[in-house]
Amino acid sequence: MSEEVLGKVRELLPVLADRAEEAEELRRIPPESVKALQETGFFRMLQPVRYGGLESHPLDFYTAVRLIGSACGSTGWVASVLGVHPWHVGLFDVRAQEEVFGEDQDTRISSSYAPTGRATPVAGGFRFSGKWSFSSGCDHATWVLLGGLVMNDEGKPVDFRTFLLPIADYTINDVWDAVGLRGTGSNDVVVEDVFVPEHRTLSMMHTARCVCPGQEVNPGPLFRMPYGTIHPYAITAPMIGMAAGAYDLHVSATRERVRAAYLGEKSVDDPFAQVRIATAASDIDTAWWQLEKDVNDEWEHAVAGTKIPIGLRLRARRDQVLGSARAISAIDRLFESAGGKAINATLPLPRFWRDAHAARVHAANDPERVLVLYGKNELGIQVRDGLF
Repeated sequence: MSEEVLGKVRELLPVLADRAEEAEELRRIPPESVKALQETGFFRMLQPVRYGGLESHPLDFYTAVRLIGSACGSTGWVASVLGVHPWHVGLFDVRAQEEVFGEDQDTRISSSYAPTGRATPVAGGFRFSGKWSFSSGCDHATWVLLGGLVMNDEGKPVDFRTFLLPIADYTINDVWDAVGLRGTGSNDVVVEDVFVPEHRTLSMMHTARCVCPGQEVNPGPLFRMPYGTIHPYAITAPMIGMAAGAYDLHVSATRERVRAAYLGEKSVDDPFAQVRIATAASDIDTAWWQLEKDVNDEWEHAVAGTKIPIGLRLRARRDQVLGSARAISAIDRLFESAGGKAINATLPLPRFWRDAHAARVHAANDPERVLVLYGKNELGIQVRDGLF
């Protein structure tokens, strides 16, 4: 089934590329693109089988994301973040899963995981309030996953949880006006003192241990994979796609380009252009091959039902943040080699450049905070950060 989805996604790429400028103008993905992606089956790739999903191998999902990102950075980004959320919901209590997917298996969920919300325990659940930024694709979703701190009677945080809310419980503020990923509609979400039942919350302590209530009804290997791998790589995969899209455009243009400033020299004969292309290709390949290796190695443990070693999980995060950096490096080299036309804002190459640099500032791409954890573990220092 995953191969069928990938085939349909490939067929859709020219259409998504043609709509990239429209997405920027709208500041959100065109509804027609979201509908077309839904019809390919893409949004069900990481969804539980019990709710019509495919429970695909994560690599199949990331491959689809890379393809979409190579056509349009904003579309790849939104597809990835909306597409990964059915997996996260599959970790929640079955009652929450039923509320989201029981009546509509095509339900879409957006998110903003930063713990800017505050929750107070009450009978049966929590009173919850807050304001969150950067909820990509929220205009195409009817549920949202929001990060929040549970506070005790003394006003001190005692837990970090994800709260799952229906659209009736939150407001979207249209504030998105960015230099990159402009078409993602990553608007603000506001919640004002709503009740969230306990079963629609999930502690990060559970996700860190890869032991969650949803595994009782979703026992497959997909739901034994670490949150700290699945989610961060959903940020890097579209960036690798952007780099791949920029690479294909640049190579094609370089074959035809004549440099007027250099007395009509053909760019195809420029050895420095050749070196930049080779280096960019290596960065893209390395980022992708490490993604493949990390996910496959963890998948073997998930299939076997064995605990995924901390060292492997930290390696995946190490490679994820460096994979994002390699995607940026590749695009920068191509952009620098593209000549004056690269600054035309309406062209695809500068759009990929803007989108990738906007993606770089996502919290999942903060390299030093991740790399220090890997270094500590290698040196025998206990790593206590459960999110990785």
